[in-house]
Amino acid sequence: MVQPGAVRIVGHNEGVDHQWRSIVPVWVLALGGAVAVVVFAPRGEAIGWFPVVLAFTTIAAFALQLTLRRKTGFVARVLLSVCGAAVLLALVTVVLAVFVGSVG
Repeated sequence: MVQPGAVRIVGHNEGVDHQWRSIVPVWVLALGGAVAVVVFAPRGEAIGWFPVVLAFTTIAAFALQLTLRRKTGFVARVLLSVCGAAVLLALVTVVLAVFVGSVG
């Protein structure tokens, strides 16, 4: 049974409930890390810190999903968490490259 507000993926993951409340915090963490890098990293060195932010958010995603103690949908939740964080960091990199010019 699908819970209200859950996303249902059909196919081999049919019936998997994605708990967005455990995915979105990782995205917020990635965005916060990106903002911290932009604010505190020396000019021109921000690009070197984004992989560190992604590594930290990946570990946080695994830790958060493991605290749920729910096997069903684990891989999908971790995948959505980490991929969303990577997309956010890529967007911040593009914004820095285009508007600020401090990526290299």
